[in-house]
Amino acid sequence: MTIRLWSREAEPEASAEFRRVLWTGEHSQLVIMTIQPGGDIGEETHWDNDQILSFVSGSGKAVVEDDEQFVTAGDIVAVPAGTRHNFINVGPNPLVLYTIYGPPHHADGAVHATKEDAEKAEVSGQDEPPQG
Repeated sequence: MTIRLWSREAEPEASAEFRRVLWTGEHSQLVIMTIQPGGDIGEETHWDNDQILSFVSGSGKAVVEDDEQFVTAGDIVAVPAGTRHNFINVGPNPLVLYTIYGPPHHADGAVHATKEDAEKAEVSGQDEPPQG
């Protein structure tokens, strides 16, 4: 097995897209996201996926069910499967975060430059996770 190593600080500079899948395993997936000022992930519920989000830079608002909390670099938020959530950039700089899905939620190697590209890929079925 080859060790896969990413730099928590350097990867965001190389991955300025809305969403980039960095690694997909059988039981989990590592994704980096960059939310532009005023943008958001979009309210969603993942019925079959737990999600852990680790914030690298920027400032945002976590909305999980009916609870809201300010988030910034160093914060981590867990979102259990079946939980409605959204993350909103409330600062002047990009909100950058890593998210781990369990099991994988996106197509292996998927790169979506914008939120709109990500939504189109999801609707068209091009962003389906690998079937194990």
